Amino acid sequence: MVPEAEFRSYYGQPIIKSPVWHEPHMPAYLYLGGLSGAASTMAAMARLTGYDHLARTAGATAALGATAGAGFLVAELGRPERFLNMLRVFKPTSPMSMGSWLLAVHSGLAALAAAPAVTAGLPRVPMVTTAFPRVPAVATAFPRVPAVVAVLPAAGDAAVAATAVTGPLMATYTAVLLADTAVPAWHEARRELPFVFAGSALAAAGAAGMLTTPRAEAAPARAAAALGAAVETVAGTVMEHRLGLVGEPYRQGKAGRRMRAARALTVAGGLLAVVAGRHRVLTALSGLALTAGSLFTRFAVLEAGRASATDPRYTVVPQRRRLEAGEHASVPEPARSWP
Repeated sequence: MVPEAEFRSYYGQPIIKSPVWHEPHMPAYLYLGGLSGAASTMAAMARLTGYDHLARTAGATAALGATAGAGFLVAELGRPERFLNMLRVFKPTSPMSMGSWLLAVHSGLAALAAAPAVTAGLPRVPMVTTAFPRVPAVATAFPRVPAVVAVLPAAGDAAVAATAVTGPLMATYTAVLLADTAVPAWHEARRELPFVFAGSALAAAGAAGMLTTPRAEAAPARAAAALGAAVETVAGTVMEHRLGLVGEPYRQGKAGRRMRAARALTVAGGLLAVVAGRHRVLTALSGLALTAGSLFTRFAVLEAGRASATDPRYTVVPQRRRLEAGEHASVPEPARSWP
């Protein structure tokens, strides 16, 4: 009996185009976007439960994360107008189009939510009409500056409530975008990858809250960090086990080393968050480990996608298995230039 033939090569050439995203731009963008989304949700929950200091620091983290993340994305694109061009289309069936709009809306809301805390810490500016009583032109040009400052708290509260909706979407939409490509290590991981990104984002936001909030109010941040680390670790382990052959890029080579480092840092940081309590040194070590682990996760996922796109075995073998099982083979689509 002739043994079943095994896949060996596709003329030595890859079948799909490998992602051309650059480091550290794209991994940093993926990390900062998730951090901003999870921090926004944490700020809203802290505001509801009376942890005002944590709400302010989490809100500031969300605004800074969204701003810096947008900067890394623009750097990846090369020119700012390329991002603006993406906003010319609103297509609900396109994850790329919806992701562009989600990033724009969430960034604006996060900045508006943090504005009252920023302006409250600034010295009070005298009314324009009082400072320039003899200059009618100036008073006429800026008659409503105090009114604008007065409505900022109400607008900030509304923005905080809105970011409670956009935050979870922001923390996970990049995983959906990656899974919507033909890259095997991303597409086949579509069930678990959003949970990996959500857990990683929550761990990063919890770490930022632990590092920037007084210890007396940092308990919710520590709990969020530990929960995020657990979700990321479990989802990542399940993902690699379920993927089988396609999960090899997450375990081998450069991506494998990065993923193992990410998992070790995340587990260590999560355990430290549980036992740190109000201990200053343990809290700092936990926060730094979780931050590094979240970053390593994004670098590892990006590298695993590249490795799986380069080797045609990860494209051909799963399709053959699906056809043998009577399922439809996935139709490869061109790899996108940005998520």
